[in-house]
Amino acid sequence: MENLIEINREYNSLESLYDFLKASSSFECSKEYDIWEHRTDANGQMAQCLVIKKSGMHAVKLYFVKDDFVKVNHIIPNKMMQAYFGKSQKKYRNILEIITGKIKDVVLAGSQQKAFDELETEISKAGL
Repeated sequence: MENLIEINREYNSLESLYDFLKASSSFECSKEYDIWEHRTDANGQMAQCLVIKKSGMHAVKLYFVKDDFVKVNHIIPNKMMQAYFGKSQKKYRNILEIITGKIKDVVLAGSQQKAFDELETEISKAGL
């Protein structure tokens, strides 16, 4: 689950968007390093993203892809749960990873979509 959202010019930096979401959102908001995709910034350092957390299993991360557009992805903020139920980045997966991936798709898909929609509406308050 991912989406691109256009953001107002006044919130076109990670810091200003973080301040807005922290003040206006009822969910927990934090600025963290992107350990889910291991993106790097222009200096070769690990890039930062904003994480809006609904629970231990449901959160979204967002980062700027263009000046006024943020990319929103559903993540599992709990690192242990992410290891078992998150999207695997490996080319070859073992049987346990394939089975837990199917369980996640069947059992968690509905609740993840609902949480993603709720969190996305919070972010769109800063949008156009």
